[in-house]
Amino acid sequence: MGTTISTEKVFRRRQKVVAAVDMPGVPVGTFGKVWFVSGITWIRYHVAFENGEEIANVDAAQLVDRKAWTADHAKIELAERQAAQAVERDERRAELLANLADGPAGH
Repeated sequence: MGTTISTEKVFRRRQKVVAAVDMPGVPVGTFGKVWFVSGITWIRYHVAFENGEEIANVDAAQLVDRKAWTADHAKIELAERQAAQAVERDERRAELLANLADGPAGH
């Protein structure tokens, strides 16, 4: 099955975007700005990225809106932080229960 291409305009000119996939010279998560939108049957974008790279013929599937990307990553970071806190809490609870059963190490 071939790759799908964008046939609808997703981004507008001067919209801030983020690279959703690795592209030549542009790693995932690099911020950029759409400078030109072109195409009739295949909508493609010319994007200038903050690392100095400019790439033409970028499909909408390769980009994400910057606000959506930062919101998603904030949720991911929060979930990771909560998971780490849960592990730390469980370890602390196990340590306290062990001390309760055996008594403190100094007694």
